[in-house]
Amino acid sequence: MELKVTTLAGKDAGKLKLSEEIFGLDPREDILHRVVRWQLAKRQQGSHKTKGRAEIARTGAKMYRQKGTGRARHSSARVPQFRGGGKAHGPVVRSHAHDLPKKVRALGLKHALSAKAKAANIIVIDDLALKDGKTKVLVDNFAKLGLTNALMIGGAEIDAGFKRAAANIPNIDVLPVHGINVYDILRRGTLVLSKAAVEALEERFK
Repeated sequence: MELKVTTLAGKDAGKLKLSEEIFGLDPREDILHRVVRWQLAKRQQGSHKTKGRAEIARTGAKMYRQKGTGRARHSSARVPQFRGGGKAHGPVVRSHAHDLPKKVRALGLKHALSAKAKAANIIVIDDLALKDGKTKVLVDNFAKLGLTNALMIGGAEIDAGFKRAAANIPNIDVLPVHGINVYDILRRGTLVLSKAAVEALEERFK
């Protein structure tokens, strides 16, 4: 599979051959779903919490005598049926993360890249670098490339000027190649890869 390489200004910069093993697979929705579900579960905070009867600051003395009142027999005022009592079976602080094999995660990334390639939503740019670091210049460049909703993947390190300029543009995400993930690929319309990112991905999946 060959793709045209462009500059950030939209000029032709040759062609690049992409690996069929990474960008040429037939995308499977079940694998993509598993990986996205794993990602979202892992980042869930899980800090929701209510107090149980053991955590309520209230006297432990018996409410009233056992017999002779004509009322139900109660001991503690901390129980859930009373106002101010503990919550029965309430949520506790926990991790929502679950395991997913490394091979499935790697396969999910390949299928996400292949899905973008199949839909012709991949653009390869020779270098994601901007000298001035001006948002206006980058907006003009994106207009030439037709980018309004995109994930930009650079090399091992993102150019500081480019990162600063892109930070103010809505619906544009910028990540280094080691931060590439299935969820971010699928949530943006276009995937923009630098040549360094393509080389790093092919090296990673050798």
